[in-house]
Amino acid sequence: MKKRLLLSISLCGLVAAGVSYYALADGDALWRIVGEQCVPGQQTQGAPAPCAEVKLPQGVAVLKDRDGELQYLLIPTRRVGGIESPQLLNGDAPAYWREAWAARGFMEARRGQPLPRRAVSLAINSQYGRSQNQLHIHISCIDRTVRQQIDDLDDGLPRRWRLLPVELKGHAYWARRVDADADGNPVGDPFRLLADEMPGARDEMGAYGLALLPASFSDGDGFALLATRVDLLRANRASAEELQDHDCKILRQ
Repeated sequence: MKKRLLLSISLCGLVAAGVSYYALADGDALWRIVGEQCVPGQQTQGAPAPCAEVKLPQGVAVLKDRDGELQYLLIPTRRVGGIESPQLLNGDAPAYWREAWAARGFMEARRGQPLPRRAVSLAINSQYGRSQNQLHIHISCIDRTVRQQIDDLDDGLPRRWRLLPVELKGHAYWARRVDADADGNPVGDPFRLLADEMPGARDEMGAYGLALLPASFSDGDGFALLATRVDLLRANRASAEELQDHDCKILRQ
């Protein structure tokens, strides 16, 4: 109880000290786009605009983000608050991360040519490092420096969480290896891997940000799953989106 109280006090301080963007943003903007435009349009006319895609059986929509030439968002077609939502840990929850990985095809289509697998990344921000109250996974390019840091650690990643020996973007991150199936999709659900395997995370899911990065191991391709936790002293909102580069400079190397 004492630990949770201290966490609440710290988070309140972090939110109060945050930039005005988070306070001024319309937190329901994404849900209104998906719930009031994309889904009805798909249901009545088979046209998901302004979304790029609505997959009703899978319960997801893909929307071009206003930031970045190639960034897209994977958004549930039902109301889901964010990473803290208990719905994400239900056995029948949609495979949001798998759908987000598949949606990288929209990045390629917009670019007009294939993307290197290792240039893509997926990220979700914590409850305290986002502007929207609807779950959304960022699909974008990986930051070049972060890419190199993870490349240097690839074969050192175990199939269990460990604190990385280096900071990413000035913040502490935990990481674990995630295998890929025969089709190249991640095996396991990142939300459940965090809740089930990171000590204490299940009770504080909203304090974490997650990122999924393609990785190559000595025995085949897979992914690096990264997690960061809100830290008041380090001004860390756990916005894992910080590991991405919406300008996609990695494609211009």
